[in-house]
Amino acid sequence: MSVNKVILVGRLGRDPETRYTGSGQAVANFSLATDESYKDRNGERQKRTEWHKIVVWGKQAEIAQQYLKKGSLVFIEGRIQSREWQDKEGQKRTSFEIVANNFRMLGGRAEGAAAGAGAGGSGTAAPRGGDEFDQSAPAEDSYSGGGGSPAAGPEISDEDIPF
Repeated sequence: MSVNKVILVGRLGRDPETRYTGSGQAVANFSLATDESYKDRNGERQKRTEWHKIVVWGKQAEIAQQYLKKGSLVFIEGRIQSREWQDKEGQKRTSFEIVANNFRMLGGRAEGAAAGAGAGGSGTAAPRGGDEFDQSAPAEDSYSGGGGSPAAGPEISDEDIPF
């Protein structure tokens, strides 16, 4: 048995970019920043930011495009996937991305509006902070060659997030 599960909480580094496969399936891509604080050898507090490539499929990709904006705080659950490609010099390269099978927007309406999500007071039916969207991975048109559908995880509430 093996497990490939990733849980991230961070902020979008850019607005999602959505495109469609030949069969009409939506796929959204965006970057997510996570921060880590630590003390260096001199005892001074340092901060390191890690950037993650996120891929979201189907209806959830359309929801991400509509409601997520640069700066939005989100909880992401998915799996890590590698992709191999050749660079301009013909060298074999590998990149890693997180294929999200669900995400949850965190923070209240005020934070979402401040992050540019437009959920505060606009009269729209935008999801409020804490709403969750589940998705199954595509069965055929796999963006990076790997097929299959990961099992949907248990529903996670704000109380389950360890911070």
